[in-house]
Amino acid sequence: MSLENRLIECETRLAYQEETLRVLNEVVTRQSLQIEQLQQVCRQLAERIARGSEGVHKGTLADEVPPHY
Repeated sequence: MSLENRLIECETRLAYQEETLRVLNEVVTRQSLQIEQLQQVCRQLAERIARGSEGVHKGTLADEVPPHY
């Protein structure tokens, strides 16, 4: 293989690698934003659950009236 052909092959590979890195960077950036949004939703849900459970009576199952009454 000639030096010129090797150089062309290296340049071609480099071009493909640069494009792959660009695409991967876009994917990682998008996923990072999605993760942040999901974390925010999880925090909000945890807060809602915590607020909702504050007013719940913490008795035993024996204290509860069966649903058919």
